[in-house]
Amino acid sequence: MSTNQIVALLNSHIEGDEEQFLSIALQYAAQQARQGHAEEATKLKRLVQKARDRIVGSSAVQSPVPLARPRSELQGLVESGYPKIKLDTMELADGIRERLFRVVRQQSERARLREHGQVPATHLLLIGPPGTGKTMTASALAGELRLPLFTVRLDSLFSRFFGETAGKLRVLFDQIAQTRGVYLLDEFDAIGARRGDPNDVGEIRRVLNSVLAFMEEPNASDSLVIAATNHVEILDKALARRFDEVIEYAPPGADAARSLLSRRMGKFKLTVKAWQRVAPLAEGLSQGELVRAADMVVKDAILEDAKAPSADRLIQALEDRQAFRQRFHR
Repeated sequence: MSTNQIVALLNSHIEGDEEQFLSIALQYAAQQARQGHAEEATKLKRLVQKARDRIVGSSAVQSPVPLARPRSELQGLVESGYPKIKLDTMELADGIRERLFRVVRQQSERARLREHGQVPATHLLLIGPPGTGKTMTASALAGELRLPLFTVRLDSLFSRFFGETAGKLRVLFDQIAQTRGVYLLDEFDAIGARRGDPNDVGEIRRVLNSVLAFMEEPNASDSLVIAATNHVEILDKALARRFDEVIEYAPPGADAARSLLSRRMGKFKLTVKAWQRVAPLAEGLSQGELVRAADMVVKDAILEDAKAPSADRLIQALEDRQAFRQRFHR
């Protein structure tokens, strides 16, 4: 059993996460089977099954994994939290929703997968324009799995520790292997964008090799690692091929935009006639832009004691968003 597995085993015991404890035991049983120790592997699997049967038969409600803080070397670079949102609260395309729930199920039943020599999906790459829901997806997955969310901004890691980045990443990867959670590697293109940097090619090569090696390592804790980028075109192809799932996000269509605005505006409902004026202005805007426009109108309606939001106010808010978008994307 590797050092990372032993540490993860002890952490799962300390945190009371029996599912992780059993998952690591099954991982070790699979290793024993591959090494020709079939009898030992069978004994371990039987014990794991006995423990699982006891858990299923218990009426106790599974408690969430305690929130762990980033290791001291990562303080200031990694933010931790305990999201409460779920996937059902997001406006997602049906294909994306199905794929994300499949990841949740694999993570939730990872011990069962290991009994059959399989492992759950642990590495996701989320691509798409800003404001389309990539970061919120990481929060929702953490909420679904009742795990802490650790957000790592790779651009800050480079800017603050250039020359030591590979070592800092190694510390991060060790935490991922030892402490189960959802890890969001935001601005993941920071790795790919710097590959051609003429000032320090050697450092970038070390960083890339470090990430590639990490992607090949067994995940002893079954942590879910989510990389998010707005610029997939500059990512190294060797990196992209190592993800279990690559999910592409896009601005919502007309129906999704109406559903998002209606939900966001709550009791303030727009008439069908008003929506006909609003719909063309919502086209092409991201989920984040639509939310901000709706929130502004709702706040105005609350402060003015209005019974319903002003369609003209919403139209103006969306026009402002469209104008800003066109100016920003020139």
